[in-house]
Amino acid sequence: MKLFNAGAMRPVTDAAWASAANDLVQHTLAQHGLAAPIGQGERTEGMNLPLLDGVLAKFSGPAAHSVSPPDTTPNGASFEGATFSCEAGSRKYRLYIPASASKCATGVVMMLHGCTQTPQDFAAGTGMNALADRDGFVVIYPAQSRGDNAQSCWNWFSRGDQHRGRGEPTILAGLAQKICADHGVTREETFVAGLSAGAAMAAILGETYPDVFAAVGAHSGLPAGCAKDVPSAFAAMAGNALEATDPVQANQRVRTILFHGSVDHTVHPSNGDNIARRARSVGPGQSIETSTTGNVTGRTYTRDMSSDEDGMTLVEHWAVKGLGHAWSGGQPNGSYTDPKGPDASAEMIRFFFEAATSDTSD
Repeated sequence: MKLFNAGAMRPVTDAAWASAANDLVQHTLAQHGLAAPIGQGERTEGMNLPLLDGVLAKFSGPAAHSVSPPDTTPNGASFEGATFSCEAGSRKYRLYIPASASKCATGVVMMLHGCTQTPQDFAAGTGMNALADRDGFVVIYPAQSRGDNAQSCWNWFSRGDQHRGRGEPTILAGLAQKICADHGVTREETFVAGLSAGAAMAAILGETYPDVFAAVGAHSGLPAGCAKDVPSAFAAMAGNALEATDPVQANQRVRTILFHGSVDHTVHPSNGDNIARRARSVGPGQSIETSTTGNVTGRTYTRDMSSDEDGMTLVEHWAVKGLGHAWSGGQPNGSYTDPKGPDASAEMIRFFFEAATSDTSD
């Protein structure tokens, strides 16, 4: 983390300095997807920070790069683009339908990309389409608009995008419901996962739409309610999150699996702990807690699990030693990936569908 003193040894009347310093503020915000275009109503509230003396925190994550992987869609599969619209707004998306799901899909998985990424980039990096080919589920890749966020981040820190019935949660839940209806998939086989800002939005969806999503996968993300504007977003990323209200107890139980690296310098690992804590708080009063350790390609991890009395895992928290702000076990042809294990994509799919398989067999 680098520190910049915005007012040291400079007169307030120095217009040239003030302009340069303001540009620094805006550039730093843009690097983390926290700057939005002026004129977006509530979403811009608090985003045009005044030029104040003090310290501006700049988080040094991995260099961003957006890639456009070649289309390697297998025969019989489709990976097409479309647009979903509802009263809350609209978003473009890509939909992957494997040949194995052409007649009967086993489920629907929504994948929310991180800042600066695209659906194609995220699909390539996570390798989720290959798992869909294997298991027969449909994958939705919503695309954040640069008109709604300058760096294509989901607006997890905006109060207008943190509640049911408004903003991005409503758009994304509506899109999931449409695709599920098209493919005859029930709520028990509907899941959402994401990376970084996408993981933060996935956590919000799990709490605001538990009637749509049965489980959440959060990689290098932040818990719902940890920020309300740009300053608190910076604080949360640094590990100083707001004291969020308790999640609403819902009739439907939403299971959660999360991954976080021990050397993530963009989103502090304590955010993973807080996601797990909130997920446990909406579970049964009593749970069985277990912990295991392992090693994959020289990288160690700890996996903490909370299970109900029937042995079903409700929360699974992977803390990966030596992993930074990148998708664990990801493919090198996508951005923000680390090829070393554990394989986050495979573990999320295993976690998602083990409950659905158990319900079917009962």
